[in-house]
Amino acid sequence: MNTSASAQAMPGSGRSGAGKRRFAIVGAGSRARLYTGALTGSHAHRGQLVALCDSNRTRMHAHNTIVSRAGYAPVPTYTPDAFTEMLEVEQVDEVICCTVDRTHADYIEAALRAGRDVITEKPMTADLEGCRRVRAAQQSSTGRVTVGFNYRYNPVHRRLRELVARGAIGEVGSVHLEWVLDLRHGADYFRRWHRDKEQSGGLLVHKASHHFDLVNWWIGARPTEVFAWGDLFFYGQENGRRRGLARDYERGHGSTAAEDDPFAVHLDDSPALTQLYLEAEHEDGYRRDLNVFGPGVTIEDDMSALVRYDTGARLSYHLVAYSPWEGYRVAVTGSEGRLELDVTESPYSTPGAAPRAPVRGMPPPKEETRSTLRLRRHWEPPEIIPVAMEDGGHGGGDERMLDALLGGLDDGVRADHEDGTDALMTGLAANASMASGRPERIADLLERG
Repeated sequence: MNTSASAQAMPGSGRSGAGKRRFAIVGAGSRARLYTGALTGSHAHRGQLVALCDSNRTRMHAHNTIVSRAGYAPVPTYTPDAFTEMLEVEQVDEVICCTVDRTHADYIEAALRAGRDVITEKPMTADLEGCRRVRAAQQSSTGRVTVGFNYRYNPVHRRLRELVARGAIGEVGSVHLEWVLDLRHGADYFRRWHRDKEQSGGLLVHKASHHFDLVNWWIGARPTEVFAWGDLFFYGQENGRRRGLARDYERGHGSTAAEDDPFAVHLDDSPALTQLYLEAEHEDGYRRDLNVFGPGVTIEDDMSALVRYDTGARLSYHLVAYSPWEGYRVAVTGSEGRLELDVTESPYSTPGAAPRAPVRGMPPPKEETRSTLRLRRHWEPPEIIPVAMEDGGHGGGDERMLDALLGGLDDGVRADHEDGTDALMTGLAANASMASGRPERIADLLERG
């Protein structure tokens, strides 16, 4: 139910009038701060934040602190059971969904049934049943779903797509994509709710949906069949003990055993994370800083997949979450040549406090990302394509995405529910293949009851 009232309306007008779009955020975790900050700061001219919805009141208060510091009165807060009430009372135009992946479908479906638009963090949802529900709701709704694939807005990735689309390498035959997460970023998925496959779908759904979407978008194709392998090779209790990496603590906060553990995160280094998580634990018991070598890890950390597309192209994909460096290598090979993209986001991980990292154990800002895009045409010398990453999250992708999504722009880059389905189903088919030991057809999975 509504637990606070706004004493001073943020700039803009109601749902039925002209002016800025009215946004509500559901899921008041760390990622949602991107949108709270934008709607009360850099993008306040594009839309207004009119409500927050979360099961944890302390976290909503943390977001309202951001609102207050920007000079606005706190926005109304709602619990999940009052989500549809919030849509009507606050005249919401568009919902921004930042909840745990498994629950995305609940809010997307409810918003679509009410005729509202939705921006959802990737992945669109985390399981087949949720995917079917979103697709069914979209078919009968006047609202639309946008999946926040911010990597599409990265200028390097857009340039690669332009080159493929103009035929620089002819007809695409194959793609190779290797993505490596370093010992800080990769470890972070094993400290929090993502470590539970039921909640996140595993990294082939939660993380790789970014990567699968890029390939789909780059080559203009839809995935049809997937074969995959995956293991928990590095993290988890058994691996930690076997390699002598495990420390005897359950969570980082308040543990002396975690003080010198390079795999531990120290939330109390950050006032924002303290407010969002440590001070919010009394409401739901959620702990953000679990031991990566503790029990309860049910996701993989080393995964390979082969994907076939409706154009006949193939993808070979590999994701690891325990690399000494962070970045990715892409090769798109066609009938007339090859495009190669090499990106280094972090050249190495240091033990202890990372340079420029505000929180021990968390990845530092990726301020020194380096990229090289090379075109190799048949019978010609290689050509370096000049393009550079931009400042900001995801190589400048976050800011460009916010410009488009919060401004309601149809820019040809925005990803809809079909794009979200293609990326999600690639990961879900990979999970199904790991379980069955055989290739899985996406159409067959979608049709299964």
